Amino acid sequence: MRKSLDLQAQMAAEFGTCVFDVTLDCEDGAPVGAEAAHAKLVADLVEGARAGARVAVRIHPVDHPCFDADIDLIAGRVGDRLCHIMIPKVESRLDVDRAVAALARAGAETPLQVLIESPAAVHAAFDIAAHPQVQSLSFGLMDFVSAHAGAIPASAMGAAGQFSHPLVVRAKLEIASACHAHGKVPSHCVVTEFADGSAMRSAAQRAYRELGYTRMWSIHPAQIRPIVEAMAPDPQEIATAADIITAAIAENWAPISFRGNLHDRASYRYYWHVIERAYRTGRSVPDAIRIFCD
Repeated sequence: MRKSLDLQAQMAAEFGTCVFDVTLDCEDGAPVGAEAAHAKLVADLVEGARAGARVAVRIHPVDHPCFDADIDLIAGRVGDRLCHIMIPKVESRLDVDRAVAALARAGAETPLQVLIESPAAVHAAFDIAAHPQVQSLSFGLMDFVSAHAGAIPASAMGAAGQFSHPLVVRAKLEIASACHAHGKVPSHCVVTEFADGSAMRSAAQRAYRELGYTRMWSIHPAQIRPIVEAMAPDPQEIATAADIITAAIAENWAPISFRGNLHDRASYRYYWHVIERAYRTGRSVPDAIRIFCD
């Protein structure tokens, strides 16, 4: 956890902006029987994080015996320092409501992100994404595969297999679509082959370009740069977007002809998102456009 926080600070200095969040894990990170001590450690780390750090915490599911204690100890103490709280194994909007109520009792208003990890949760994804306190939906690949009781092979948990098994791809598409329908962020699942940089980069590119995901989880610091690079626009795409937006501003957002193609407010929205993605991934953005991002 400390290494991840240090890497976040290093990369923020390098790129001029924070390009990834650090999520401290209480669900799988705590030894059985030592959940309270681990939660206290997590709260200590959040409290000691540098100014401007984007730090989140994944707590236990809402039906776990440690859920309320996590909320009280972490959200009650450092909820205002967190960029979000991750709730795993959310099955329905009622689970989100329970988390929101627990936060209110702790005196916190921390935004929530949720993990979708079962067929039932996928079915409820649109309803969950519509919740006003939910920022993002993440896909929990390994739990999703395991929830099928052997009907999906283990190969579907790998970097390549997760993009070919129909049930897994369908779940990913449902989650991404639910997020985009409600203005939330779809966050792609992990790649467990953390030593394979090419597999990581390929998975991140496919998640973004084929399935509509705009963020992705890592499980090892070595995966962060490949994810950021794969999800960033390339320099030519950034240059084209900047030229179109600059021309649109000059025409007060009226339709324009650009290199023989018509552009209007519909395509301006697309190219502005390119600029935003470039900025958030630390890419170089022309100063004339960057002033609108800062």
